Amino acid sequence: MTDAVLLAACRTAIGTARRGTLRDTSAFDLATVVVREAVRRSGLPLDLIDDVVLGETLAGGGDIARYAALEAGLTHVPGLAHNRHCASGLASVATAAAGVMARMDRAVVAGGTQSSSTAPQTRRRIPGTDDWQDPWMSPSHPPTREAPNDDMATLVGWNTARLTGISRQNMDSWALRSHRRAVRAIDEGRFADEIVPVEVTDRGGRVSVFDTDEHPRRDTSIEKLAALKVLRPEIEGYSITAGNSSGVNDGSAAVVVASSEVAARHGLTPLATVRSWASVGVDPVETGLAPIAAIRKALDRAGLRIEDVDLFEVNEAFAAVAVAATRELGLDPERVNPFGSGCSLGHPIATTGTRMIVTLAHELRRRGGGTAVAAMCAGGGMGSAMVLTA
Repeated sequence: MTDAVLLAACRTAIGTARRGTLRDTSAFDLATVVVREAVRRSGLPLDLIDDVVLGETLAGGGDIARYAALEAGLTHVPGLAHNRHCASGLASVATAAAGVMARMDRAVVAGGTQSSSTAPQTRRRIPGTDDWQDPWMSPSHPPTREAPNDDMATLVGWNTARLTGISRQNMDSWALRSHRRAVRAIDEGRFADEIVPVEVTDRGGRVSVFDTDEHPRRDTSIEKLAALKVLRPEIEGYSITAGNSSGVNDGSAAVVVASSEVAARHGLTPLATVRSWASVGVDPVETGLAPIAAIRKALDRAGLRIEDVDLFEVNEAFAAVAVAATRELGLDPERVNPFGSGCSLGHPIATTGTRMIVTLAHELRRRGGGTAVAAMCAGGGMGSAMVLTA
């Protein structure tokens, strides 16, 4: 097999859904922006691109990848819609890498796109009746009392905290840390190279350029986080709040994955190499613990140990997920989420997995090399992880 390398990695800034800057920008338009820019940054001739694979969730079906390919001038390229819930963007990069490593594809654009602000509302007829359920969301797993499929805060956040003894204070402190790190990264220009500016026209007809993540809160504090009400007060001991949960967000991200031979032939220097990846299934009650197993499996496939990794991002779908992984794996907290994650940057669902790869690849280049791991849980009792080296 050949190595799968990243020749380009970019993303939009992340918007706060429904009231943020991207609230009127569709998932289709967001996807087009990053696909076009990723191809441009890669330096590859268009005829070497063999496929576009995009994660998309809550999008109403269809195939946004093909739409974006056409808008980006890739008429000869098909498109693949990927859905592994929260890990869709990570799955798209893995699928692209697999095709390249197997020498079935020369180069693939992979990513994810999410417009929670404009996501279609789905309805269905309730079986056995003439009544309609509106809105309706496809369930991620058969529900139980301990693992509801319509309440992610309980399924993921509360179960993780409850099973691992993580307190409200632990989660609030992690969330505060996340916001402070994200704000510092923005102020230091850490994301400047990875963000593609998006031209946005507001409802008053004014045009602006959106190029800075808007979800991190500069004014948050441990006191403000502690004052927030829990989401399910009827459950004794419940500790999940909006503050120690990820945001609802809009944004897109894309990478170009190519073979090392193609990169060398065209004189291109990769950002990073996709070393390995893994996805796992667990009991839905343990969804928030799934990244732990995924990280172990991905590192084993790469022939690496925890000690070999310079940088981790464990998506903060809920702060409890990152806290649990850090504790269980014995990670150095300074190496985990150094630029924030879901609690601060936000979690545009289908995009986040690719966004993490984009950020980690740029940071490895900034550091002059190293090893990084991206990991996340996904609804229904799943987890995914990917190892990058540079």
